[in-house]
Amino acid sequence: MRILLINPNISDSVSTLIRDEAVRSASPGTQIEVATAAFGVAYIETRFEAMIGAHAAAERAAELEGSYDAVVVAAFGDPGLLALREVLSCPVTGLTEAALASAILLGQRFSIVAISQRIRAWYRETVDAYGLGSRLCSIRALDEPLADIGSVQADQGKRLVALANRCVTEDGADVIILAGAPLAGLSRTVRDQLPVPVVDGVSSAVQHVETLFALNPVATRAGSFAPPPIKPNKGLSPALVRLLGRKA
Repeated sequence: MRILLINPNISDSVSTLIRDEAVRSASPGTQIEVATAAFGVAYIETRFEAMIGAHAAAERAAELEGSYDAVVVAAFGDPGLLALREVLSCPVTGLTEAALASAILLGQRFSIVAISQRIRAWYRETVDAYGLGSRLCSIRALDEPLADIGSVQADQGKRLVALANRCVTEDGADVIILAGAPLAGLSRTVRDQLPVPVVDGVSSAVQHVETLFALNPVATRAGSFAPPPIKPNKGLSPALVRLLGRKA
């Protein structure tokens, strides 16, 4: 199968981290492609930035339609994920949704470790939207400016591990989610430094969409994820117009 991972941010260094972890996680024969947003911000921390990222992700999914069998929105918070499910006939997931699915199979309660304080409110809202707020112990995050989004793991690895250990000892977490594409692959290097399972969003997403593809679900033709009704539009890219024109 062919998996397209869309980085809704403009950071090529983060796209490299996404690609490396996706390739490590994929089954033999699975093809990995990573597409970086053509516009937007270096990394998403706020609701408004997430809205921009959702648009950027939709554009990339539309431009590359036909070249993939599944899509991963490769940013924590899953900007645009549910909207893409309305217009794509293939499996679609995101780093948050996939990481949460893994976490609740590994323990009862989980904590999220993130790269910035500002991001916490949006992450909490995302967890609540997935109906798992009651199983969230805490969201702990770094509290200093990031020198380089692509080198967070090297620059802040020890602090991230310390935060994760506090989630276990002080908050009672059974599972730790290392949140965000900039932390892709970190769980492999720190797993032995933590006393509970550690979940990575990229590896979870790749393996979950492989499972969904193997299940061969029918395309949604009714309900809330049916394709949007056909109506006049203006100012959209030709690729988005094509997606909007898909019929149930």
